Amino acid sequence: MTSPLLLGRKKDVVSPLPDSYSPQYVEAAWYPWWEKQGFFKPEFGRKSIGEQNPRGIFMMCIPPPNVTGSLHLGHALTNAIQDTLTRWHRMRCETTLWNPGCDHAGIATQVVVEKKLMREKGTSRHDLGREKFIEEVWKWKNEKGDRIYHQLKKLGSSLDWDRACFTMDPKLSYAVQEAFIRMHDEGVIYRSKRLVNWSCSLNSAISDIEVDKNELSGRTLLPVPGYKEKVEFGVLVSFAYKVDGSDEEVVVATTRIETMLGDTAVAVHPSDSRYQHLKGKTVLHPFCDRKMPVVFDDFVDMSFGTGAVKITPAHDHNDYEVGVRHNLAFINILDENGLLINVPPPFLGMKRFDARKAVLQALKDRDQFKEIKDNPMVVPVCSRSKDIVEPLMKPQWYVSCSDMGKQAADAVREGRLKIIPDHHLKTWFNWMDNIRDWCISRQLWWGHRIPAYFITVSDASVKPGEDMDGHYWVSGRTPEEAREKAAKRFNVSPDKIALRQDEDVLDTWFSSGIFPFSIFGWPNETEDLNVFYPGTLLETGHDILFFWVARMVMMGLKLTGKLPFKEVYLHAVVRDAHGRKMSKSLGNVIDPLDVITGIALEGLHAQLMDSNLDPLEVEKAKQGQKADYPNGIPECGTDALRFALCAYTSQGRDINLDVNRILGYRHFCNKLWNAVKFAMRTLGDQFVPADKAQLSGEESVSDRWILSRLSTAVAQCDAAFRTYDFPAITTAIYNFWLYELCDVYLESVKPVFIKAKEDGSCERPAAVCRQTLYTCLEVGLRLLAPLMPFVTEELYQRLPRRRPQSDPPSICVTPYPDAAEFCWQCEDVDRDMDFIMAVVRTIRSLRSDYKLTKTAADCYLQCTDAATVSLVQKYSLQIQTLSYSQAIVPLMAPQPAPEGCAVAIASDRCTVNMMLKGLIDVEKEVAKLMGKKTDLEKQIEKLSEKISKGDYKEKVPVKVQEQDTEKLRQSQTELEKVKEAMDNFQKMM
Repeated sequence: MTSPLLLGRKKDVVSPLPDSYSPQYVEAAWYPWWEKQGFFKPEFGRKSIGEQNPRGIFMMCIPPPNVTGSLHLGHALTNAIQDTLTRWHRMRCETTLWNPGCDHAGIATQVVVEKKLMREKGTSRHDLGREKFIEEVWKWKNEKGDRIYHQLKKLGSSLDWDRACFTMDPKLSYAVQEAFIRMHDEGVIYRSKRLVNWSCSLNSAISDIEVDKNELSGRTLLPVPGYKEKVEFGVLVSFAYKVDGSDEEVVVATTRIETMLGDTAVAVHPSDSRYQHLKGKTVLHPFCDRKMPVVFDDFVDMSFGTGAVKITPAHDHNDYEVGVRHNLAFINILDENGLLINVPPPFLGMKRFDARKAVLQALKDRDQFKEIKDNPMVVPVCSRSKDIVEPLMKPQWYVSCSDMGKQAADAVREGRLKIIPDHHLKTWFNWMDNIRDWCISRQLWWGHRIPAYFITVSDASVKPGEDMDGHYWVSGRTPEEAREKAAKRFNVSPDKIALRQDEDVLDTWFSSGIFPFSIFGWPNETEDLNVFYPGTLLETGHDILFFWVARMVMMGLKLTGKLPFKEVYLHAVVRDAHGRKMSKSLGNVIDPLDVITGIALEGLHAQLMDSNLDPLEVEKAKQGQKADYPNGIPECGTDALRFALCAYTSQGRDINLDVNRILGYRHFCNKLWNAVKFAMRTLGDQFVPADKAQLSGEESVSDRWILSRLSTAVAQCDAAFRTYDFPAITTAIYNFWLYELCDVYLESVKPVFIKAKEDGSCERPAAVCRQTLYTCLEVGLRLLAPLMPFVTEELYQRLPRRRPQSDPPSICVTPYPDAAEFCWQCEDVDRDMDFIMAVVRTIRSLRSDYKLTKTAADCYLQCTDAATVSLVQKYSLQIQTLSYSQAIVPLMAPQPAPEGCAVAIASDRCTVNMMLKGLIDVEKEVAKLMGKKTDLEKQIEKLSEKISKGDYKEKVPVKVQEQDTEKLRQSQTELEKVKEAMDNFQKMM
């Protein structure tokens, strides 16, 4: 028989609910049914997407995960928040679209496929050639690329999969090409030779986000690809340059001694008196005949080292700026593979870190070496290849960002674009107001080939072009279009034009930057583009605020004249339970699917073996896993994981995720399950809900209270959703279901149903109670549905419908509870119930103190006034039921309670007297209390002696003194309670 999972049939909801909650059972089959029914499509329930919806439109695009990607907790957080918001807007009956997509991830994908080819066939991409290699990447993408989509479905993400986009799809590729050509023709995109982040292993420039900052405290040996031995970092080498024409020398220091081969100057501060006499002087390079000027520049820190700084303009970002200011020579000493060029023998052709040792030794041989010392520093590491990143001069394509950055900053300043939480505004303005031009070319094969052509003109009347001269680069949708552009520019026949297309591809962030409108067919005018662009919201992690969010805003304004969205909500970074950043080497990187389905400790260990960690790191990671998950990770389920992630998402704070807390929310799911099972039995098979949730006027005080609490929860959720306050949402729902509905209401109404069963004349109160109970379940499940879609669907489908013929088929398309619809808040009832629960908690506490686990006692409640007596009488059944008391007897003070009672104060209006006479062994209790009294008196005497010593205040730390004072106070308070209890027992004897 074909599995209903494959057919997308509705799950069986006729058979009884299993006895206990099982995530595996609950989460099976619902997603395919939702998808097949089209619930996730904006067209659902409408004639067309263009149909006017008075409730409005909600559109959000997914931050496209990498095609190489596998789900991690960062993805899980992003998708839990985004799906919760999407489901909420959908349940608000808005035209709702959450558009899926996937990024081609240029570098990451190329690295994965290159490693695969080398591992399986011993072949490099150069062996294959560009065309064949691209075929291999597409083959890999078609086999493996949908993995993350399947994982997103496992998380319950309600995306419209029919609109899924891949950044290398023809539609998106066309948009990328068009964006480049338009911006190039306008001069916004230009070509220039500047410093870039260069990965020698990848042979490509990389973006800042692909550079990890490895912080070192001092001398450290690091592994570097291509080197057998580890390389030394975290040291500062000082050496001397001799001043030309004198015996004087200038001492400089560097963390990259090999770069001195490319030095073209020494810089000092204009105000530094030590070097004023060197104005106009030069220093001599020890390994060649280069004379280097001493330049005076404000960027030099006079207090650091000797106050003199070596300048390598072609290999350092700060030095580059100095080189431009002082018109220095730019000497590139590294080729793309990290081998030394433009240097004298014996260094010529050396690998860069071999040259590090050779240069150091050569300086020592010339007596120009001074010292080496530890130096805390940050080493830039390529996140893909783990190679050390080198600043390198390369001709690249750039986007001029100053005007676009100003527009993006102004959009936020003027309130047209809102960034939440607003503490990110400072970062936004700092970036936008000081933005640098953006390098968009990458020396890769996988990606969008740059549609630019270098022109050679075979006409003697036309002067040959230089590679850096923008006039000799043209862009075009086809070679023919580029040739026509060039011919027109140089006023020659097209057959005189020779073309060479740029080998490079575009930075992945370029295609991601136009994602909000390229997915809808821009630059073509499509219905989707007209309806869904601009979008409503962009939700993502704050770590890509600049790399993605800013670029979407800039490119949206530039290419469409519109902001791509109205609001940006930035969530925090997920850390482990100890507040540490997720790291494979710490063993704290958790696959969300392992939290959903559970995994043994051995399974976690096995995953480490598939990573790229070295054996020492694997062992360290194993110890971390063993400490945090000694018994592995229990099965928690998708709903519990989503709820936990949303509960943690406090604006502005990093998320320290404790798996034990996720397990706690699985227990919460079990509580829901049991509550609905009990309620279904209580409602009975013949129950018919009223066609509208409203008060009948016959509700008991318990009914009115729980409906008031439900109304409050609805209002709190409504307000919190609007302000992205996810902890407020989860707290409101959790408190209502657990502490109010399950712990109080369900317990307090049990006598009503028992009485109705025993006495048919009491059926009417029970019938009213059933309607209240149904309303709480139905509305409570709808409140929870955006956060826990699976368990709420399973339970909701078991409930009878108010209007079976017209109610929506699924909870995910049922209206979300509206605060305007539920106006049952009653401050008087809430206040009264707060008092009643204080009394109940006091009685429960006394029962616990005297270990009355199975015995019910009579309770006499001494009240200070007639109003409180009346209140106790009104709620006596609730107090009796919830406190497990035999009887509740209100007394008007000063009327005394019978002798033999334990006493506790519930409030300033009520004192609880619980009858213990005849229920406990008084002599045994007195003996225990006598022993406790003796112990406490000894503690008090010992502390008092310690504190009263003459030198106590001088010798004992203030913190310890405070602790001693608090211990003494607590002991004295406890002693008073023990004496009071003994007095009570004495009266019983």
